[in-house]
Amino acid sequence: MKTKDKLVIGGHEFDSRFILGSGKYSMKLIEAAVRDAGAQIITLAVRRANTKDHENILDYIPEGVTLLPNTSGARNAQEAVRIARLARELGCGNFVKVEIMRDSKYLLPDNQETIKATEILAKEGFVVMPYMYPDLNAARDLVNAGAACVMPLASPIGSNKGLATKEFIQILIDEIDLPIIVDAGIGKPSQACEAMEMGAAAIMANTALATAGDLPMMAAAFRQAIEAGRKAYWELAREFSGRIRDFSDNYNGHKDLNDYLCGKPLSQSAEPMTEKKQVQSVRRMIQPPKKRGVKM
Repeated sequence: MKTKDKLVIGGHEFDSRFILGSGKYSMKLIEAAVRDAGAQIITLAVRRANTKDHENILDYIPEGVTLLPNTSGARNAQEAVRIARLARELGCGNFVKVEIMRDSKYLLPDNQETIKATEILAKEGFVVMPYMYPDLNAARDLVNAGAACVMPLASPIGSNKGLATKEFIQILIDEIDLPIIVDAGIGKPSQACEAMEMGAAAIMANTALATAGDLPMMAAAFRQAIEAGRKAYWELAREFSGRIRDFSDNYNGHKDLNDYLCGKPLSQSAEPMTEKKQVQSVRRMIQPPKKRGVKM
């Protein structure tokens, strides 16, 4: 694994790849997330900063931890932009997680409104971290809009159902050259580990920790699982880096078999694979074939 394997979001570096979500809050949860899970980013729902007359979530967040205000409750781009600007005026910084959900039953993100809000906020200097349903075209639009990362849901918020959208997340990891942070639905450390081994840059979770019987133990388990998944991801890169440097060697200098068969001029063929693409291609090559059920 790289000696300096930092999570980089909008030019800011973090050692931890665990981010605490904003679903449920308590002093014990935030303490465990920082101390035992190693969280350096904590999400804050601006509309719920004051949960009780005598309680303020901001009082719970330790100094040195990056605040990530989100736009939870926004139903369109206009509302999300308003909440983000309010958060910055309140002193929460330039980081913002864009959440736009018109669907109040399943809480699924509205990708199109998210793209609109991302473009506006990025131009205003925000470090925009958009929550989205994993769709490649929408992810590409978010990149073009100025997103600092892409945050696809694994499964519905608070469901703890794990990587229900695994195949779609893998497409984003393979095709998008921004950090892919898996958000929503991660209910077990093993699920976090699997997402990291796939190549995810980080994990955001809340409910799995907040509902745990032993909060410090669960927080520590998430930290260890995320670290293990990241190590496995880079071990694959190390193991195969000496054997597979550039697949263009197999196709007379072309990027891939399709370019070679189509006779595309070398000047038009894409540049050689990045290290990230190389790892993902090797992963697909060595992945065992899927088992097929017997038709009755």
